[in-house]
Amino acid sequence: MAAATWPEALTLGFIGAGRMAESISRGVLRSGLILPSQIRTADPSSDRRDAFASFGVTGFQSNSQVVDKSDVIVLAVKPQIGFPNLVNLRMMSHHLQVRKVVMDLKPHFSKEKLLVSIAAGIKLKDLQEWAGFGRLIRVMPNTPALIGEGASVMCLGETVTKDDEELAANLFRAVGKVWTADEKYFDAVTGLSGSGPAYIYLAIEALADGGVAAGLPRDLALGLASQTVLGAAGMLNTGRHPGQLKDDVTSPGGTTITGIRELEKGAFRGTLMNAVIAATQRSRELSQT
Repeated sequence: MAAATWPEALTLGFIGAGRMAESISRGVLRSGLILPSQIRTADPSSDRRDAFASFGVTGFQSNSQVVDKSDVIVLAVKPQIGFPNLVNLRMMSHHLQVRKVVMDLKPHFSKEKLLVSIAAGIKLKDLQEWAGFGRLIRVMPNTPALIGEGASVMCLGETVTKDDEELAANLFRAVGKVWTADEKYFDAVTGLSGSGPAYIYLAIEALADGGVAAGLPRDLALGLASQTVLGAAGMLNTGRHPGQLKDDVTSPGGTTITGIRELEKGAFRGTLMNAVIAATQRSRELSQT
């Protein structure tokens, strides 16, 4: 793969200075892709602006200033905390919040600017209607981007160029791996990579609990469980199918095949598949809301 590049004169702005925006900023700076002087952000919270200032990024109080002074704008508006027990209303509130932010900024947008949205659940057609132009890219990252191990999927607006796609890909390669897919897959992406970290945390916790039940101290059990999952995932970088890797540690009549037999009794694989399907359906319902 060719080394990631970013034109020296091109500036990057963040609308919203939350944790994901900070992770992307730190990632691109750590990779050497961009300089702190090329990044701008805005957030009503002085604490968040100070967090960006701590690594040399200019913070503004108004979103319009960021748009005016940026060539690539990342829409990273955080969902409101309201309606904590009413998920549909929270999503509706978030949708209205993003709509207001984009429409307020519409006079500042132009076809010379690229808008990249990581706002959850907001479709390209809505963004295009609100912003008044089609040079848009929607990205679905996930939380491991916070440690540079994210899985991000992009879909492209109608007037996006190959150069635009590469710019956005370079941003998210700085915090993990990137794929491009049609927007129709985004609910399934949400069900798999968006929600997937929680499934793995649950599996790690269960493995550790099993170790404790078998007599291990809690800290040792948790350390072994987390490192085992990390190492197993890393083994996939060899290019071998997970079924082959599983067979490598499954001796006839041994401990591993005995454990796998118990997992199969509990429909382990089917349960994980059903979790992805259920989360996908819920994402579809929420996006329709």
